[in-house]
Amino acid sequence: MAAPEVPDPRLERVLDSAAELLVRWGYQRVTIDDVARHAGIGKGTVYLHFRSKDALFVTVLLRDQRKIVEHLADRMEADPRTVLPGCMMRLLYEQLIAEPVARSLYLSDAEVLGRLAHEGGDTLGELATARAEAIRQHMHLLGEAACLRPGLTPAAALYAFSAVATGFLLVDGFGYGDLVPDVEERSALLEQTIAAAVHAPDPPADELARLAPEIAQRYRSLLAHVDHEWRRRVR
Repeated sequence: MAAPEVPDPRLERVLDSAAELLVRWGYQRVTIDDVARHAGIGKGTVYLHFRSKDALFVTVLLRDQRKIVEHLADRMEADPRTVLPGCMMRLLYEQLIAEPVARSLYLSDAEVLGRLAHEGGDTLGELATARAEAIRQHMHLLGEAACLRPGLTPAAALYAFSAVATGFLLVDGFGYGDLVPDVEERSALLEQTIAAAVHAPDPPADELARLAPEIAQRYRSLLAHVDHEWRRRVR
């Protein structure tokens, strides 16, 4: 599925500027005037595309979500081992480090998102629910294929996966990332920790190859929701 078209390069500049200012100042402080000034365009041009500040910034979040989900599905299809929780989270961690807006959404960072989490609550909540269901089904399929640690239920695997992943992202914000400054080294530690907690000792390669297209498609199904919400907001 193709990404929503961006017919005007000014729209991309607006979204880039809004994303940068959101992370730098937080939603509460940023105004449409700030975004227009940073993008080098008139405020009226912003309103040509977005009816409100809320619509603009929810679209910023949707754009980042789309980029991450599409890249994840592509990698799963190219390398079936990416469906293993540790491998998947290593990829996501590196993306979230590179995409601070997406990281703020993943961690529900109130300082950055502020009222935006409430204003976009229905849209973001529906997307989060759909994403959680995709991950739940993902773990269930791995369990059925004997790719999880023996004796570990898919629910327990999902809990361990989520706890470790969230912990790694949170401690970076407390300054502990400075202890291991290299992002690739941190992401490798994350993969190893999740693998030790939930992976089968020797996940069958043939099962991973069989599952990869199905699991990738479950994540791709999220893109239709993202695209629908994008088109509701962008003129």
